[in-house]
Amino acid sequence: MDSSRTDKSRLAALSLAALGVVFGDIGTSPLYTLHEVFDSHHPVPVTPENVMGVLSLILWALILVVTVKYVAFVMRADNRGEGGIMALIALAGQQAGNKPRKQRFIMYAGIIGACMFFADGMVTPAISVLSAVEGIGIASPHLQTMIIPITLAVLFGLFWMQRQGTATVGKLFGPVMMLWFSSLAIMGIANILHNPTVLHAVNPAYALHFFTGNHWLGFVALGAVVLAVTGGEALYADMGHFGRTPIRLAWFCFVLPALILNYFGQGALIMRDPTAVKNPFYLLAPDWALYPLVALATLSTVIASQAVISGAFSVSRQALQLGYMPRMMVQHTSESEEGQIYLPRVNWGLMVMVMALVLGFGSSSNLAAAYGIAVTGDMVITTLLAALVFHSLWGWSWTRTLALAAVFLTVDLAFFGANVLKIPAGGWFPILIGVVIFTLMTTWRSGRAMLYKRLADEAMSLDPFIEAIGGDSVVRVQGTAVFMTPNTTGVPHALLHNLKHNKVLHEQVVLAKVKIEDIPHVPEHERLTVQHLPHGFHRVEISYGFKDEPDLPRELGACSEYGLHMDMMDTSFFIGKETLIARPESEMAFWREKLFITMFRNADSVTNYFKLPPNRVVELGAQVTL
Repeated sequence: MDSSRTDKSRLAALSLAALGVVFGDIGTSPLYTLHEVFDSHHPVPVTPENVMGVLSLILWALILVVTVKYVAFVMRADNRGEGGIMALIALAGQQAGNKPRKQRFIMYAGIIGACMFFADGMVTPAISVLSAVEGIGIASPHLQTMIIPITLAVLFGLFWMQRQGTATVGKLFGPVMMLWFSSLAIMGIANILHNPTVLHAVNPAYALHFFTGNHWLGFVALGAVVLAVTGGEALYADMGHFGRTPIRLAWFCFVLPALILNYFGQGALIMRDPTAVKNPFYLLAPDWALYPLVALATLSTVIASQAVISGAFSVSRQALQLGYMPRMMVQHTSESEEGQIYLPRVNWGLMVMVMALVLGFGSSSNLAAAYGIAVTGDMVITTLLAALVFHSLWGWSWTRTLALAAVFLTVDLAFFGANVLKIPAGGWFPILIGVVIFTLMTTWRSGRAMLYKRLADEAMSLDPFIEAIGGDSVVRVQGTAVFMTPNTTGVPHALLHNLKHNKVLHEQVVLAKVKIEDIPHVPEHERLTVQHLPHGFHRVEISYGFKDEPDLPRELGACSEYGLHMDMMDTSFFIGKETLIARPESEMAFWREKLFITMFRNADSVTNYFKLPPNRVVELGAQVTL
């Protein structure tokens, strides 16, 4: 009995926590969705038939995209409990085998999905916080000019807070979002009671009639309707933090009903007073509740933005581990929670872009034109990669896989196509950001592969080298020398330079290679492979998952279990410090070589990344022509 009660309490606590992290983005969509449908650049005429049709579209979009696609199917495609685009890339990549074309498709699809995620991470905080603060203009029109300054101040505080971590304030996220969703439901019910006929919109026939009655305008309206499901991908991305069951419980028991009630309440208000389309969300509330509602909405959008920013940190670290981004500083903001990390470069870069969006677009309505294409692009990529997993990993037949994928793609591509129409009005921004990030990620991956190939081609074979320096031909000194190298079958450049200039070798020479596996975590007992070679040489391979935190001294200390004893106080770490030189006739375009060299030069040091003791590190330079 006690065990059952404990399990229920833990499930309730996880579900509450999921409210604060997983559902912030989709939970704040009622702030602007219906306003964008009926009062945007391509407004739908406010008629009872159109209102009913749009409500039906929103309801069935929530059911088909979030409930069926993500909750029922995609969340089952976990990579050892982890979700998100990077986990899906790794999972799909495991099934590609030795098929270069399939591997290339998965890699590029995954990179595009990650690029869309980063673009979404810039637009979401801007539109969410700005739409919340715009409520001030409804409560007090004379404060209209203060909306942008207040929004910028809130955003600066949000990004400044990241380096402090969210362990303390994070405990408030769940209760605040519970209050938010409760408020959504209460305001919705209060307005539905004035016009209960809106409940008939649960019939999908209203959605079909909307298209037949509006034709092209009905298709264009999908670009605004999709705003209701933005944030649905977070259910899959944050699965590793909370698990499937708490997320599903929070969605079905709390979030989905609250969203539907609020949208239907806004619909009832618009049917009763068509002028309410200027801001149907805030006009749901009585006058006395406007200021408290603005404060709650602002806090809720900050929480939603916090989840997006944390997601950007997480995806950046995973991309870094998998070799799609250069090394950068990763700071841990919590001693107990591994997932709470802070990447200064990503944080301040996001802040600059988010603030530029607010200043450049000026209103949530203008920003809505930039919002959607990144999310729908990510939805299409997720469907394609998930289909590969359904077929290869789950053993589904192609008939069954393609039938399900066709249903999802029909919805995804319809939303994506409607958002393509918004490119001239602002949709160009996420595309531009996606192209820039795609170029950076592919350049880094290709350049790094080319660099490793050059180093491998120029390296001496290790076995003949060990035999040649055997015996008394080289002076050996006490201690251990660890040489970091991506190729343990060749002689590292740093080892040759040390031997050339210092004329000595240490008693123990360790060639250490770090390998990142296509799984989130590698168990500690499977991380090390130690091979003992002649004349005091040892080959060590250390494996990490793409969500593991590298700590080389810790792993090398565990080598004693394999017969390799190292005293860290008597161990020196030798690192090659390559100076890269571009070559016009190389495999890469000359401008990409220059870009790669710039990224390589500005990458975080190996010392910081692998947590090496700085006073035990020796860097030896070498020139490499690409």
